[in-house]
Amino acid sequence: MDTSAIAQLQRFIDQNRKLFILTGAGCSTDSGIPAYRDKLGSWLGGNPIQHQEFLDHHHVRQRYWFRSVFGWKVIGNAQPNLTHKLLAEWEAKGRIELLVTQNVDCLHRRAGSRSLLELHGRLDQVVCLNCDEVYHREKIQSELESLNPHVIDAFNHFEPTPGPDGDATFGAVDYSLMEVPSCMSCGGVLKPNVVFFGGNVPREDVQASYAAVEKCDAVVVIGSSLMVYSGYRFCKRAAELNKPIVVINDGRTRADDILSFKLAGDCQQILSKIQITETESN
Repeated sequence: MDTSAIAQLQRFIDQNRKLFILTGAGCSTDSGIPAYRDKLGSWLGGNPIQHQEFLDHHHVRQRYWFRSVFGWKVIGNAQPNLTHKLLAEWEAKGRIELLVTQNVDCLHRRAGSRSLLELHGRLDQVVCLNCDEVYHREKIQSELESLNPHVIDAFNHFEPTPGPDGDATFGAVDYSLMEVPSCMSCGGVLKPNVVFFGGNVPREDVQASYAAVEKCDAVVVIGSSLMVYSGYRFCKRAAELNKPIVVINDGRTRADDILSFKLAGDCQQILSKIQITETESN
């Protein structure tokens, strides 16, 4: 590990007392959850579910829930790693204005972060698109397994490739036999409480994130290539305000031209080298 780069990051953290933290999939790879992209920022998985297609087509919902039966197990069983725990400690010492995560795995929440905004939603929740009833994912998982024992048994011997969003990739599969559960209150369509590709992050979450960027001293991006605009826009806004930005991430990012500096390497190893002191107000 480059000790001069660690020393540079330590000075950055010491000089900037209130931090806006933005995290991505690279924070959760040490918890066994795959990344979205490679070091060049290219997409690693298959075609992700599109928001409008999920709303419009029953067969798309069949595909999603079939694959998610298997993919959820990886997310549901994952445990917070040292990166999540260290960031919760940074917050406890008064150093974080807001932690915005692009991840849907809830690991920051489970590690103890409370000044937290889950930009793309929570995979541990399922919402009815008609009546807004919210269910815990484990309840829907039980319903999926109860409705589809024949389908699930047929594929239990497969080893699907899990995705970072609770999806899983099989080979050629006929999803038409999949029974999709409906809302237990009104019979409406159920959707994981996440922002699919092509969907919109709630306006209030965007505004809250912008407000935190304006209040912070600096931005620290951890484990994100920033290729998705929903996260990149906060770095863009920070640059407009002349706020310094540092990225901890392997490979290219969309914000490389506006960064103060960048560190490549494992998030856990890098953050474990940083000493955090409490703010005077704490």
